[in-house]
Amino acid sequence: MSQPFVPDKSGRDHRLDVVRGLALLDIFINHVPGNPIERYTSRNFGFSDAAEAFVLMSGIAVALAYSGGFFKRDHLKAVGRILKRARTLYLVHIAIMSLALVIVGTGLYVFGVETIAKNVNFTRFQTDTVEALIGIPLLGYQLGYFNILPLYVVLLFAAIGYLYVGVRSVWAMLAIAFGIWGFAHLTGINFPNWPGKWGWFFNPLGWQLVFAFGLAIGLSVKTGRAFVPFSRVLYALALAFVIWSGFWVKMKMGAVPGLSTLPDLFADTDKGALAFLRLVHVLALAYVIVHTRFIGWLLSTLVFRPIALVGRNGLAVFASGSVMAIFLQVLFEAWPVGDMVKVAFITAGLAIQFLIALYFDRRKTAAKAVPATPAGGLAPARNTTRQPSEVAAS
Repeated sequence: MSQPFVPDKSGRDHRLDVVRGLALLDIFINHVPGNPIERYTSRNFGFSDAAEAFVLMSGIAVALAYSGGFFKRDHLKAVGRILKRARTLYLVHIAIMSLALVIVGTGLYVFGVETIAKNVNFTRFQTDTVEALIGIPLLGYQLGYFNILPLYVVLLFAAIGYLYVGVRSVWAMLAIAFGIWGFAHLTGINFPNWPGKWGWFFNPLGWQLVFAFGLAIGLSVKTGRAFVPFSRVLYALALAFVIWSGFWVKMKMGAVPGLSTLPDLFADTDKGALAFLRLVHVLALAYVIVHTRFIGWLLSTLVFRPIALVGRNGLAVFASGSVMAIFLQVLFEAWPVGDMVKVAFITAGLAIQFLIALYFDRRKTAAKAVPATPAGGLAPARNTTRQPSEVAAS
């Protein structure tokens, strides 16, 4: 069995980068519905999909990057760094939402692309323009496929409280997260979508639970122990569940018998508030990946280096992928094409995301270089090197 998550001297475990990169590329493919490659993405082989994996790994990254200040009782500095990251995500979301509105609006008014406009909730911008303009900065108005970053912003705020509790007791933190998750399922409470009469697609009160599990894993790594030690029995159960889940979803067998007899929070299979089966599946899958030596070796090979590069630059890749995906949705409705052309466009989009990741990776490398003191005795340039913990949250 492989070693559990252990970061190297740069503060990263490249296996985590690879899995995060795969999740980001998976999200991009799924955000262009109707393309042939979509049939081979993770959501067709289990109850959870790339979204759960992305949020789980985000929790791990946040714990690795920001928990140090909580362990040292330097809370103000730690909270300041988390809020700075939340601000960055917020601004990126506003930017890509604005671009998406321009793209969909152009598609609608110039090329008559009505189906996409309706499917992604652009029509609300038409009918309630002023309210929508107010709702964008408040994160209440969200276009379809542009609702992950608002969730992440909220989860970063939640991370402040969770890390404060988690550095003292991981299990107390998870108990709180389970309580909130159960309350969200049983009551249906959600963040308001405004303008509109429904809630967020990704209900933060439900999704905070998988994020909290990520925090728990990251905190365990910080303290040099495994969150859940290896057990042959547990590994066999997790592997069996992953295989059964893949078979069940692939065969399109519908609702799982027996769930209807359980309390609502277990019977619910909806993605919005993080259904129980989706949670169990992503945790089981993570356990299998971490403890299967062959998978660990495979993810460390040269073949997956480009995917690791994508994972190391997650925000830039996700933002660019979101904009490209909505552009391709509009393009394919305005210009109906065959499957081969769609595959070509998707492949080009994946290549562009790799080039974007390469660009930002080289920028990080350049930022680590500290210029030598000039001969004239001037003071050296400011050290812009980022700490390993900051790199881990990229």
